[in-house]
Amino acid sequence: MTTLTGHSIIAGSPTAGKLPGSAGVAAATGESLEPTYTYVDEDQLAAATQAAAEAFDAYRATSPAERAAFLERVAHEIEADGEAIVARAVAESGLPLGRLTGELGRTTGQLRMFAEVVRVGDHLESRIDPALPDRSPLPRADIRQRQVPLGPVAVFGASNFPLAFSVAGGDTASALAAGCPVVVKAHNAHPGTSELVGTAVTRAVAACGLPAGVFSLVFGSGTSVGQALVRDPRIKAVGFTGSRAGGLALVAAAAARREPIPVYAEMSSVNPVVVLPGSIGDGRAEGLAAAYVVSLTLGSGQFCTNPGLTFVPAGPDGDAFLAAAARAVADATGQTMLTTGIAQAFGKGTDALRGAAGVTVEAEGAPGQAANAPAPLLASTTTAALRDEAAVSEEVFGAAGVVVRWGDVNELADALRGLEGQLTVTVQAADSDHEVARTLMPLLETKAGRILFNGWPTGVEVGHAMVHGGPFPATSDPRTTSVGSLAIYRFQRPVAYQDVPADLLPEATRDDNPWGLNQRVDGRLRLAQD
Repeated sequence: MTTLTGHSIIAGSPTAGKLPGSAGVAAATGESLEPTYTYVDEDQLAAATQAAAEAFDAYRATSPAERAAFLERVAHEIEADGEAIVARAVAESGLPLGRLTGELGRTTGQLRMFAEVVRVGDHLESRIDPALPDRSPLPRADIRQRQVPLGPVAVFGASNFPLAFSVAGGDTASALAAGCPVVVKAHNAHPGTSELVGTAVTRAVAACGLPAGVFSLVFGSGTSVGQALVRDPRIKAVGFTGSRAGGLALVAAAAARREPIPVYAEMSSVNPVVVLPGSIGDGRAEGLAAAYVVSLTLGSGQFCTNPGLTFVPAGPDGDAFLAAAARAVADATGQTMLTTGIAQAFGKGTDALRGAAGVTVEAEGAPGQAANAPAPLLASTTTAALRDEAAVSEEVFGAAGVVVRWGDVNELADALRGLEGQLTVTVQAADSDHEVARTLMPLLETKAGRILFNGWPTGVEVGHAMVHGGPFPATSDPRTTSVGSLAIYRFQRPVAYQDVPADLLPEATRDDNPWGLNQRVDGRLRLAQD
């Protein structure tokens, strides 16, 4: 069993920070958790990024089989310490055992998914346009293309997913799969969890004979170490999940560099739910409202896909939905939030809703007995207030929802058109609503990265078709995702090879195809087995 040290891990070596730090805090009780984690200074941070830069050439040269084996070994090492990891995460986050046990499985599952992605090799996008020396009026050169890794990546652990979006989460897994060394800035809300997972990753690096600089884990303040990490010239891309203010600060720092770099920041979303009339007709309003409140309050509402805005039609069925949702919220009890700061921000957000013109508080639940467990809240408003009151459409991170009443489809469409970019849009629709839904679909595509029907946005499947991203401010770059196999493309770029001698070509672009990849030859897909 790993003994916690309170140290960062720089290129395989536990390293005491030279600056004062902080201890973890039990979210449910507020008590301090040993040990205290000292913070790295600029020289120690530079040692981590330098080690990553020095490891890059050797790591990017690994074969698909070698890199896949490494990702699988990371999953194995995390599972070996799984009981201790989950126990510490429960203490630091206040999240229940079952939730974190499932999150551990998601973490190791996505590592294994990326191992399979690497083995198949489609992410390398092997393309071959053979030479056409006799083409008229001009011959064509031999041109080949593949994707190459960007270089060392900085990853910021997320507060609300201490495993699946943190030290060995989706950003780290996809960057490692792409061939990029990773320097993780641990989230200070779960330092012990971060050290345990970071130690497991470090063991995997050593077991696979990789350069130690492939992975480092550093502790420090977000405003100093985080900014310094993004500004470091050896870092070539950033993965971040967190607040809009934090994400935009990193985007600004990256853009101000002599060599600007991409920041893939997942930041802010109210995840609108569109309730169409047929879905709450014929006595279905109460059941749908109950399911809505389950999604709203799940995990104390601390999901980036929490349904913050729900558009419900005016009329008796909509009234029944709102009344049933209010009863369910009134019966709900607050759950422990991740940190005191997050609970305080929730309080400020709900106070802003209470003070907004045109907003009615429909129900409040009871606060929980543990620390940082504020009462859930349900409010209602109109499309006019949504348009005129900024507080209505701003994300309140936690179990707070606003029901917006709409009168006709044009009013609904105008309200949706005025929203910012989102991670998700959910549509509740019966068969009788399909014509209306069809007219809304082109609009919804401009607003969100994922459109789902007759479900709830909380819960993100890790797979090949998933998109967990969306137009600003949901993410800083809407062209990709932070969940699913497509995430690997964030940390790659294309390179073309023109008239390069055959013996100098990279394996992915060679005619003899030594890695057994699918290749696109003259624009046509040639499968590996052909």
